[in-house]
Amino acid sequence: MIGQVPQGRHATAAEMEIQARLGAVIRTFRSRLGITQEELAWRANLHRTYIAGVERGVRNATLRSVANLANALQITVGALFSEVAAPSEPAGGNAAGSAPKRSREILLIEDNPADATMAMRAFRRAKLTNPLRIVSEAEEGLAYLFGTGRLARRRITQPELILLDLNLPRMSGLEFLRRIKGDKRTRNIPVVVLTVSQSDRNIIECGRLGAANYIVKPVAIESLVCVTPKLNLSLTLGEPRIAGKHRHGS
Repeated sequence: MIGQVPQGRHATAAEMEIQARLGAVIRTFRSRLGITQEELAWRANLHRTYIAGVERGVRNATLRSVANLANALQITVGALFSEVAAPSEPAGGNAAGSAPKRSREILLIEDNPADATMAMRAFRRAKLTNPLRIVSEAEEGLAYLFGTGRLARRRITQPELILLDLNLPRMSGLEFLRRIKGDKRTRNIPVVVLTVSQSDRNIIECGRLGAANYIVKPVAIESLVCVTPKLNLSLTLGEPRIAGKHRHGS
């Protein structure tokens, strides 16, 4: 799979397909730029053999390295993920479309590219138009919500929903949840936690802190259909718009 496979679990066929598709998409964009693997490796600050493995679909790629590659290929992470999630559509095709004005963003905090891609596919299949904003770390999510750091000049608008992976680097999803539920500015935002197992002991603590529900990863359309109607959200139908971004310092 792309990213880290939990110990004791093998990559699924879907994850392997995403890994192979990611490699093909990166190879296609590199060819469009007319650059070699060596040049791409230099631009992305990665080793050439790493690039070769990713392009062949046999190398795990972290979200940080995917962000570096997107930056080196002169595209957004959202456009890259969009192409991986929907191969038949041109990269960034949906991003140009305008969503209904009442459609507020859904914030996905997920550090695993494969799981992020499958979440995007679930949104497409559910035909939700709410823009999906993807960040890979809890600190980035806090900066987005409170307009701090490099996002200090962003006009703060609260997302319709937060999908929160519990297993995040540095700051955990549990700590992120504790912080936003302890702040009056964000405590009313519905949060659905993403976990790898129903037996995750943190689920109970998440419920105590105010999480609305949980979904066992990977996110599937069936999970969204079961969870979102219970949250009284303003989710809209149509074709989703994915809000991608370049990573700071990539």
